[in-house]
Amino acid sequence: MAMTLRLSEDEDRALTLLAQTQGTSKQEAAKRAILAQASRQLFDAHVAELAAIHIPEVRAMRSRLRSVRRP
Repeated sequence: MAMTLRLSEDEDRALTLLAQTQGTSKQEAAKRAILAQASRQLFDAHVAELAAIHIPEVRAMRSRLRSVRRP
């Protein structure tokens, strides 16, 4: 799928540096960055869920937070 990515000068400079350090094109560096961030977020969510299941304090805190958010 084709996509146009509009970047500020600073963002383009950062992407250029990232590509150079990885020895890849800017397109490849952007794709890798997207996959890395998605992986981190999924892992963090998984760890948080495991903590809520296995650590009573986390489970209690989540329960208290849910009750505060309800109208």
